[in-house]
Amino acid sequence: MNGEPLYVVALGASTAVGRCAWSSAAAVRAGISGFTQHPYMIDTAGEPMRAAIAPWLDIDLSGTERFEALLFPAIDQALEPVTETQASPLRIALSLGLPSPRPGLPGDLQPALKKSLSDKYRQVFSAAAVFPNGHAAGLLALDAAAKKLAEGAFDACVVAGVDSYIEPETLEWLEESDQLHSAGPLNNAWGFIPGEGAGALLLMRREIVEQLQLAPFARLLGVGTAFEPKRIKTETVCIGEGLTEAFRGALAALPDDTKVTDVYCDMNGEPYRADEYGFACLRTKEAFESASDFIAPADCWGDVSAAGAPLHLVLAAIAGAKGYANGDVAFAWASAEGGERSAALMAVGGRD
Repeated sequence: MNGEPLYVVALGASTAVGRCAWSSAAAVRAGISGFTQHPYMIDTAGEPMRAAIAPWLDIDLSGTERFEALLFPAIDQALEPVTETQASPLRIALSLGLPSPRPGLPGDLQPALKKSLSDKYRQVFSAAAVFPNGHAAGLLALDAAAKKLAEGAFDACVVAGVDSYIEPETLEWLEESDQLHSAGPLNNAWGFIPGEGAGALLLMRREIVEQLQLAPFARLLGVGTAFEPKRIKTETVCIGEGLTEAFRGALAALPDDTKVTDVYCDMNGEPYRADEYGFACLRTKEAFESASDFIAPADCWGDVSAAGAPLHLVLAAIAGAKGYANGDVAFAWASAEGGERSAALMAVGGRD
């Protein structure tokens, strides 16, 4: 990143396998699955739909209220270092990733969520921005936050993402789109398990980190964004050109004589994601220690779409902090159905 270094100083999460960042990371590392049978949704094969549902939420909680129940605890965790300090008030912003429009999603999700966020965090956030870009939303939110912090517009920014595929209309749409994973004869064995969750991290300028005497989890090195016109559900063949551009944008900040050792991604079983990642890796292979050795947490907490990228960065930061990362440079990437592609590079485990 150009300009003043930016650091990740706090983490938050709520997922189907944990109610905080640390429990969620421990569950993913242990390979614990949050998959369960939906209590009342049946697929076309006559079997209960499989999903990764947050067990601490009532299944009847829906709409904006469900998003709030997932998001607010994650934000609260990420804000702990600044809510506990007695320092002078900081200029803190919120940069939030949300799902793109789809069946089952409340039509007023953005304004309703912005209002509830304003009501709850009125004394905390001086500004907020929303990115309704599905899987890529969290890293687009990160990119915008990094630019504003580099300009000195804020002292810190909570970068977060939240999503839930559990709404019945959404599950029916996924099945109709041949994306719902099932072994039934009328379903797609190469689809994905719908999930839900929220992830958040507190990104802060170095000056403020030093002022508050915080110990950072990670340093943000670079972010890359791009657009892929050859998308899923179109009559085109994707060869990873957009994802490659996003990779190169983030990898431009890779220190000399250093390779990426830890890769986190939103691969969920759908072949097109694996295909485009393969193409992108072939074009950028010199930057990776082992591009095929990646972590795809969708096999634990399901596909969490807009929550995915912030959660992946949370996992990378915790792996570095607890000493089980493969190295000290982590990489996360995301691929949205709308064509948005994004990637981020972080130094973890104490490397600066």
